[in-house]
Amino acid sequence: MKRNIRTIALALVFFLCGAFTTGLIINRKSTMNLLDNKKVAQVAIIVKDIEKSAAAYAELFNTDVPGISVSQEPAGKPTLYEGEHTQARAKLAFFNLENVQIELIQPVDKPSTWNDFLEKHGEGIHHIAFWVDGMKKHVNMFKDAGMPEVQSGGWDGGEYSYIDAGDKLGIVIELLENYNK
Repeated sequence: MKRNIRTIALALVFFLCGAFTTGLIINRKSTMNLLDNKKVAQVAIIVKDIEKSAAAYAELFNTDVPGISVSQEPAGKPTLYEGEHTQARAKLAFFNLENVQIELIQPVDKPSTWNDFLEKHGEGIHHIAFWVDGMKKHVNMFKDAGMPEVQSGGWDGGEYSYIDAGDKLGIVIELLENYNK
């Protein structure tokens, strides 16, 4: 019942704002170009037990269970959570499918966006990732659009940034930059 009322209210708002024309929503193209590459690189899922989850996904994909690694903080690339250095790590497993990579993440230490997600939502999709060129530029563009960076870090040869797009998009966006292309 609540969902129907919300749907009707939203439709009324769109109608009153002029978003409907003869029953169709007008398509408006954004003037912002936050992503250079619109191809999804990765979908990440937070899990409680990575060994169990990796085995279940391997069965789903009819493939071998991938190796499980623990994230490391390379020299010179600190992991920052909400602007502060964190010792948080995660166990990681990757499935490289034909069209996208599935990443399983089990939080190991606190604080982190991974651990917060697990505590607030349980297991589930944490983020969608896209490759970018020019991490700082992209982080600033997202920030200017009202979507701040919540966590960042790196690996040998690249870096990542998690963008809190929850209010606007309902999910975290991960930006990935690979320096060794």
